[in-house]
Amino acid sequence: MSADQQAWQAPTAPGALNARVKVPGSKSLSNRYLVLAALGQRQVCLEGLLRSRDTDLMIGALTTLGALCHVDGDDPSRVEVTPPASGLFTAGGCVDCGLAGTVMRFAPALAMLGDGPTRFIGDRQAEARPMRPLLDGLAQLGAVIEYQGEEGHLPFTLYPPQGCKGGRVDIDSSGSSQFISGLLLLGSRLPQGLIVHHEGGPVPSLPHIRMTVSDLRQAGIRVEADEKDGCWRVQAAEGRPYPQLPERVQVEPDLSNAAPFLGAAMVAGGSVSVVGWPASSTQPGALLPGILSDMGAQVDCTDGVGGNKACTVCGSGKVSGLGDYDLSAAGELAPTLAALLVFADGPTRLHGIGHLRGHETNRLAALTAEINRVGGRARELEDGLEINPVGRDAMHPAVLESYGDHRMATFGALLGLGILGVRVRNIATTAKTMPDFVGMWAGMLEDGRG
Repeated sequence: MSADQQAWQAPTAPGALNARVKVPGSKSLSNRYLVLAALGQRQVCLEGLLRSRDTDLMIGALTTLGALCHVDGDDPSRVEVTPPASGLFTAGGCVDCGLAGTVMRFAPALAMLGDGPTRFIGDRQAEARPMRPLLDGLAQLGAVIEYQGEEGHLPFTLYPPQGCKGGRVDIDSSGSSQFISGLLLLGSRLPQGLIVHHEGGPVPSLPHIRMTVSDLRQAGIRVEADEKDGCWRVQAAEGRPYPQLPERVQVEPDLSNAAPFLGAAMVAGGSVSVVGWPASSTQPGALLPGILSDMGAQVDCTDGVGGNKACTVCGSGKVSGLGDYDLSAAGELAPTLAALLVFADGPTRLHGIGHLRGHETNRLAALTAEINRVGGRARELEDGLEINPVGRDAMHPAVLESYGDHRMATFGALLGLGILGVRVRNIATTAKTMPDFVGMWAGMLEDGRG
């Protein structure tokens, strides 16, 4: 069997959908809660935690650094985290970051609280992702970074200072909001606190920094945020030098992972409901209902069956173009929206997402290549992506690359709903955030047949 034949056959829509979907916990919240639990002083039980490659890598990183992470044998989404008894993280180990941005940007900050050096490695693709701003910030706090490859990238060894006190760091975070989040998490444990000042172009994905700020406040840490001036100040509360989450924390569903399922209703027609939708959330995916509404969907986020909150999207198979659209607050939604906009009735220019060139793959180049591969029309912009629809009849079967990127794989699945004969290479890469994506996708379509 050829490589093309081994690629996953993306199913086309069987007709109008009528499905209810439950997505696993938020990756962004799961990894932030894991870090904050490890930074505390008592055991914390995290419930509804996403179990995927990214969160397993974070659990592995924390274990290497000396925290204990006990996974419930009956419910793997229930994880108890016990911080190192001494408050210092263990040195001398090697942290595998895989391709997880939160691990490669948060774990080195934790290693600043270690009692010696820690080595960091990752997947080959991870070695192309930028790290320099974070590492420059840690160097300003006294760290010494020894690179084993290209400067500013994995792999490297971090030598922490003796007794990191805090202070101020100035970095350019225009490449990733995770640089600021990683430093703020570290600052929660520094005796003098930390001021993080951004100098450079616009900071992408500000909602992710707001999520970090909210989680720190939930753990009793004082945070002042001046987004206009690009300045954040974090300080442990008086008499409480450690962040401390509640003893039990429930993780919200991943709203960005809900996007392909809700978007399916717009391609196939009918309705898809995602249950467990929070009344309010710091996740960038919380912007999804408004965006899909702008694209012509009927969206209702109300109480569902049994009192569970649900977000329901009803579509007719028609999609409205967005014209010029600022997506800087939710760039992680770009692959899903790009797939939908291939079927739109007018052009769209998504702006404010130039930083996607530094994600798991260069997502702007990848989206452009794969849209054009099926006969669509797309081109990169300096800060985004332009999509000019050609009509469904003008598109044709193709084998799409996933680039080892979970969102490119789900992008391919969405295209396959409306284009007969689409295959996706390495659909298994969805395990990064959704271990059973193929089963969930098939279950949604089976509901449509019923």
